Amino acid sequence: MNRRKPDGGERRRLLCDTAIQLLADDGLKGLSHPRVDQRAGLSAGSTSYYFRTRAALLLATAQRVCELDLGDLSAVLRPSENEGAKSKPSNISPLSALIVLAAQEPRLSRTKARFELILQANRDPALAEVFHDNMQLFAETQRDIVIRSQPDRHLDPAVVREQASATLNFVSGLFMRLVAGDRAFDSGEHLDRLLGGIVNGIAIAYDDVGRDKSGQ
Repeated sequence: MNRRKPDGGERRRLLCDTAIQLLADDGLKGLSHPRVDQRAGLSAGSTSYYFRTRAALLLATAQRVCELDLGDLSAVLRPSENEGAKSKPSNISPLSALIVLAAQEPRLSRTKARFELILQANRDPALAEVFHDNMQLFAETQRDIVIRSQPDRHLDPAVVREQASATLNFVSGLFMRLVAGDRAFDSGEHLDRLLGGIVNGIAIAYDDVGRDKSGQ
């Protein structure tokens, strides 16, 4: 029986997924065309056939990271519409679910690879452009999650901006700790309590300021 030869798209995804794992394991210094060939179990020259330069390989790998990240974001926001719904932890907020997923393999390796690529993006405008739209979408989604978590509050836009910024910084710090090997949370429910504390604390602080100004 003849095995079906993978098409170009499948081969590119395999090579990029392999590059993600190499970045996670060895950092940027460990990524090269021959090492991707070897790790992927392909003949020498396979990676360079699809990605002629190292810059092209890095760019394609960043695009693959963003593609997978968007898939996870979609899965936690609309689990009933996605095949990945079963991987979403239940009874916790979408943001906490996303963090819990990021702490598990293979997503933890992707988180490590993402940090390597974002650091490189500071010196590579093409890489920076790839991540820009994803970061904007994540920030907007986080703002929407913050709003939905407070249905009974009158929400001042300035308060929402502060809440979204604070939770975004908190989540970024959690990702950094995951990369360093420190999980820093016990469960999705624990994350929800921490995130709720940040959101509620900022709302209360603004309420106190408002009362002080009104003299009440």
